[in-house]
Amino acid sequence: MNGKNGNRRAELANDIRRQAGSEATKRFLRTLPGFRLEKEMPQRLSDLLDRLDGADAKKTGGERRQ
Repeated sequence: MNGKNGNRRAELANDIRRQAGSEATKRFLRTLPGFRLEKEMPQRLSDLLDRLDGADAKKTGGERRQ
């Protein structure tokens, strides 16, 4: 990859990052059902995180987090 193409890719990445973090984009995403925050974590996700913590603690010999 030449320097000119690499620079264009970096500029594009910066533009996307800037636009994704803009207040207008955040406001729009909050109106979509898939991007709404839930007040509580679903039990299924909590159970999966507990299993992950247990596996990690077992692997490292450490204690599980609370």
